[in-house]
Amino acid sequence: MTPPDPATLPRPVGPAFSHLGERIGTGTGIGALMDDLGAALTGDPGMRMLGGGNPALVPEVAALLKESLEEFATDPASWLSMLGNYDPPRGNPAFLEALAARFRESLGWPVSPDHLAVTAGGQAAFFALFNLLGGTAPDGRRRRILLPLAPEYIGYADQGLEPGLFRACRPAVERPDPADPRTFKYRIDFAAVDAALAAGDIAAIAVSRPTNPSGNVITDAEVRRLSDAAARSGIPLILDGAYGHPFPGIVFTDAHPFWAPHVILTLSLSKLGLPGVRTGIVVGPPDVVRRISAFTAVTGLANNNVGQRIVLPWIRDGRLLEIGSRWLRPYYDERRRSATAIARAALDRAGVDAVLHRSEGAFFHWLWLPSLRIPSRELYVRLKERRVLVVPGEHFFFGLDEPWDHSRQCLRVSYAQPDAVLGDAWRILAETAGEAGRGRVHARPNRSEHGQSGKGGTP
Repeated sequence: MTPPDPATLPRPVGPAFSHLGERIGTGTGIGALMDDLGAALTGDPGMRMLGGGNPALVPEVAALLKESLEEFATDPASWLSMLGNYDPPRGNPAFLEALAARFRESLGWPVSPDHLAVTAGGQAAFFALFNLLGGTAPDGRRRRILLPLAPEYIGYADQGLEPGLFRACRPAVERPDPADPRTFKYRIDFAAVDAALAAGDIAAIAVSRPTNPSGNVITDAEVRRLSDAAARSGIPLILDGAYGHPFPGIVFTDAHPFWAPHVILTLSLSKLGLPGVRTGIVVGPPDVVRRISAFTAVTGLANNNVGQRIVLPWIRDGRLLEIGSRWLRPYYDERRRSATAIARAALDRAGVDAVLHRSEGAFFHWLWLPSLRIPSRELYVRLKERRVLVVPGEHFFFGLDEPWDHSRQCLRVSYAQPDAVLGDAWRILAETAGEAGRGRVHARPNRSEHGQSGKGGTP
């Protein structure tokens, strides 16, 4: 029998994707960031990794983690239970009870386990929250999430199951700081916030504190003002505390933990130094918590048990709330001071028109290049060619009603790397930004920039 001519056979047809499938499948900011990070970590050890939010391995915290794992190893019943059983979708009951008791005793918050839910990391918490609260309501109205301070976290941008989920407010930009003319700071424009709330379509206010990417920490007074505005509108205020209080506490300015009955606070074990356990925590109204639990049951059955079991002893003896002040904040404070000096020296040598956002928390520098002649996405590509990985600013300004030139002039740069890596990376960054600011394209990377001369700055 003669086989058929392949040219006459029907061509295979791929699946037809939904609007969501098309939107997510054609590229997202957070997806591109994680792909680049993964590719660099596995395939390019000479890449200078100044792009991601991976925490540093702080020695004291690593020792604490080692101690906990060794205790598990000597107790087969504990680790068999941890690895061999599902927890309830809302989280391990002992974990929830201990954490609620710690918040009551140490912070005075009137919470019970009914106010707490565990998620598969902070990203999963926000996916659930944004889509449970925002989108099309039962009465047909479209409800949105208000971001009172753009730029805001890249990981939020593509989480809406419906398009147009976010409305962002352009901030006031303070420059220069009389104490340091090479810094600037974003401030919430409360008139813009009030105008957005007056439209009547806002389902929740959401803000990260410290703000990722800028390292801005909104003040206690600003938090209370947002809380009051949310309460008057009958909506929740969502505070993303991934880097902040009450843990991990990577905050370098005067700021305090905050919670109220209409506030949804999200926390994470990642920035303690445990990103691999994928454990997020939601502290909120019981009705919200029940729906978070239901969301988890539908999308993932249950959560990772490991992180909850590891930190349970730290919760019970109070160490969880002390790790930040004892070890994390001093460690990252030293890193940011050293990195700031390195960055400014490199920018000054290259004669670059550049200012850094005031560093008040987290572990990023937010670099503004007012004279940049190309979009920061193009600068990002040029830097990646020279083996420096940062994050372009455009991804963080979603939800604005009008274009803003400032959004194309910024980069997020991690300072969690050693000084040798930072020095090499900032030299290349400053040179490349200077060339872009003058409208020139840099020469092709030389051998040392590819890490082949022994000076490549391997992380």
